Order: sequence, then structure tokens, then C-alpha cells
Amino acid sequence: MAPTFTHEFNHAGYKGKVEVPVGLYINGKWTTSADKNAKTIDVFNPSTGEILTSIPEGLGADVDQAVKDAHTAFNTTWGLHTPGFKRGELLIKIAELMERDLDILSSLESLDNGKTFSAAKGFDVAESARVFRYYGGWADKIHGKVIETTEAKLAYTRHEPVGVCGQIIPWNFPLYMFSWKIAPALAAGCTVVIKPSELTPLTALYMTKLFDEAGVPAGVVNVVVGYGHTVGATLAAHPDVDKVAFTGSTAVGRKVMEQASLSNIKKVSLELGGKGSNIIFEDADFDEAVKYAAQGIFFNHGQTCCAGSRIYVQKSIYDKFVSAFKDATSRLKVGDPFEPSTYQGPQVSQLQYDRIMSYVDHGKQEGAKVITGGKRHGDAGYFIEPTIFGDVTSNMKIVREEIFGPVVVVSPFETEEEVIASANDSVYGLASAVFTQNISRATRVSGALKAGTVWVNCYNELHPQIPFGGFKQSGLGRELGEYALESYTEIKSVQINVSGKCGIPV
Repeated sequence: MAPTFTHEFNHAGYKGKVEVPVGLYINGKWTTSADKNAKTIDVFNPSTGEILTSIPEGLGADVDQAVKDAHTAFNTTWGLHTPGFKRGELLIKIAELMERDLDILSSLESLDNGKTFSAAKGFDVAESARVFRYYGGWADKIHGKVIETTEAKLAYTRHEPVGVCGQIIPWNFPLYMFSWKIAPALAAGCTVVIKPSELTPLTALYMTKLFDEAGVPAGVVNVVVGYGHTVGATLAAHPDVDKVAFTGSTAVGRKVMEQASLSNIKKVSLELGGKGSNIIFEDADFDEAVKYAAQGIFFNHGQTCCAGSRIYVQKSIYDKFVSAFKDATSRLKVGDPFEPSTYQGPQVSQLQYDRIMSYVDHGKQEGAKVITGGKRHGDAGYFIEPTIFGDVTSNMKIVREEIFGPVVVVSPFETEEEVIASANDSVYGLASAVFTQNISRATRVSGALKAGTVWVNCYNELHPQIPFGGFKQSGLGRELGEYALESYTEIKSVQINVSGKCGIPV
């Protein structure tokens, strides 16, 4: 039997004791590694830097077993052996259990990741439940078409589940990314072996209890927590994994794609990095643009792949915007994520804190002006002040590379053509935004931006029914919406000869 992590919460949003199984969840059972060399992984509280718990490490042998059990489930109790409406009922049941345990999941997410409890409850957990419910509605609506050829033939397509899916998710939205990966896969009839981040595994592990309670058949969902170079690499290269989905850095995404191609050429979807451009024209609703600019970068502590980390402001309002943006940023409270008034908690780890601060140092060394922030906040945990840079040039490191923290650069522009060129001058193409009251300009600029998502007069708006993914080095494929189901289905053409005769002259 696997060990458990027990924590007593006592904050304004939730008071109570929570127990989480912290082993591997394989074939419907909680266990520890089959490999005698497996160790434990320390899980830290980013608000204090102290160890919360230690969990058993998963290794390649555990992935092998999980994949084997997932194949058995796919061929017996799931896939085409469970009707779509039954799969949908289970997904909706999971959503209901998540909503029942909303405060528990939100508390765990805040404790483990450092995001505020209010954000976890109002966004992460609530939206994760919506994703499961949304795909519960899709499960019995995945179908092909009858295709007209001649009256002598019946031709149609079937959309069949791919099979066993290896899924690798990041630490910035632990539960939300968990839902993005698992829900469409289960709706399509696939089985899953998922690797949560070793930094933030607690909500994924708690979810195994809800899968068990909902009655998900053993082997359909398997959770193996481990490191990227062991569990992640094994999933990407595994010859019996039919599809791999990865969310994370572009550098690691390249490795995942390479391993997938070197093994069985499995299907691959990648949701990778970004360097979002946020374009504010002089005719924008000024106050709303300022607030959305702050949300665009400082939401989730800047640990968001689609963050609006490059703000371009038309020159006629640039000085006014910088002053208002600085003022708005100064009012964002940084601190204890369980305090209701806190907007920004800590970064997720010491490594991430050090990485972000190294970018801040680079910006200063390259001559950028710190408008506000740029320092550590407090003396414990991994807190960083919200940071705004001005006086930047397009070749600076802080302008070109993804920082993944509460650091933003602000630049002036004069013409529409100029700002489109600047926004597109990036290896990334995940998200952009346009603020203007001119609908023709909004449509024109949105069409010219090379990004998978363009928000107009808003930022960081995500919905289960709207696809999300990137152009260029921001990835392949789409998450969410009907489009995500394409990654988890294979299209089979069937041609039935009704009355035709073979024409071979024999």
C-alpha cells in the first residue's frame, strides 16, 4: 500500500484535514515503484521553501507496467468496448466530484504550486471541472461521415480512439493541464498514462481518489510521478504508446518529438513556450487596457505560456500608459496565497526563482530601465516583485526569450505596420492581444498576427470550447474544443462494394 500525505488546512477558504495517496496509481491501485533503485521526491511549499512531503519516485519499469495495463483496459473495458454515452457519464461524474471537493482541490493546488487560493478556486479547479463536463458531452458525438461516390458503393469514415496515450504536464497549472490532457483522451475512448510534474503532483494524486470513486475502470487512467529524464523520456520513446501529448518548454518539446519519431512514430501534440505580444492602440479603452495588461502578465505569477510579456503601446499614449500601468502594478498584493487579498504568490521553486532573477539581471546589464520591481519580495519562499522594464530594444534577451515569471517589457510604436512586424518578430506564436475600439483595425491586425490565439480587448480568456495552441515554435496541434479530439482519434475509411463488378479481364 502506498503512503499518504495528510495536511490540516486552516485558512479563510477551507478548514479541514485532507489525505492524499502519494504513490503510483497503476491499474486502479496505489503502489510504490517496482524498481528497487527508486528513491523519493521531495515536494516543497513554495511560500516557505520547506519540504511538504516526500513521495515515491516512479521509474521506467513503472511506465512499462502502466502502459501494459492501459493496453489491457483499452482492449477490454474501455475504448470501443464502452459506449460513448457511458464514457460521457463517467466524465460528468468526475466533474461533479471535483465541484464537491472544490475547496479541497483549491487548497492543495495553492499549497503545492503557490498560486492564490482565490485563483485556484475561481479559475483552476472550477475550469478543470468544466473541461471534464464539456468532454463528457462530446463522448457520444465523435463520429465520421458517409461519403458519396457511386450507388454501387457505400463509403464512410470511422473516428476510432488512438489507443494508449502518454501525457506529460507542467507545474504552472497542475490540475488545469491535467484536465486538458485526460478529458479529451477519455472522451475519445483512449486510455492514459500521465506524468504530472514532480514539483506539483498533489492535485493529480488526489484526483486518483475521484477516478476510483467515479468508477473509472482499472487501467484506464494511470498516474506515474517521476522526473522528465526517466518517466517522461520513457513515455515519449515507448513503442507501445500510441500518442504522446506534452506541455512545457520548447527545448523539451523537441526531445519529446525526437523520441517519438525514433520509436514508433507515434502521434504527437505539443503545447510549448510563448512570448505573447499585447498591442494597445491610442483609441483603446484606456482603463480596461491597463487592467488587462496587468492580468495578461501577472496572472499566475507570470508562469503562463501565453502571458502578455511584450506590451506595445502607441506612442501618443505611451507615457500615460506606463504611469498608469506602474500604479496598477504597485497595488497588486504579493504574499501569502491563502490571504484573500493576495494577487500574486511565490514562484514555484528555487530553480524558477533563480532563473527569473537572472533575466532581471540581464535586463539591467543590457541597459533596460526598471520602471518598478526587479527585486525579491520578503525574506522567505520564492517571491518576486512584479517587474516592468522600459527603454528596451528588440535584440535584448528579456525581449526575445520566455522568462516565465512576473517580468514584462513595454515599448512604444507609431504605426500599425510597425507593431505587427515587432509582434511577429519572435520564434514563438502562441498568443497575442489587440486593444482598439476600431473593429476594422481589430480584425485586420488579428489576421496579420502569427499566433494561435488573438484576444481583442481582453487577455487570458480561456474556455473549454475554444481551441488553444501555437504557431511556429509554440507547438503542434490544439488543446480544448472539438479540435483536441483530432489528436486522440484515428480516421478509418471503409468502402463497401454493394453492387459493383470487378473489371479485370480474366
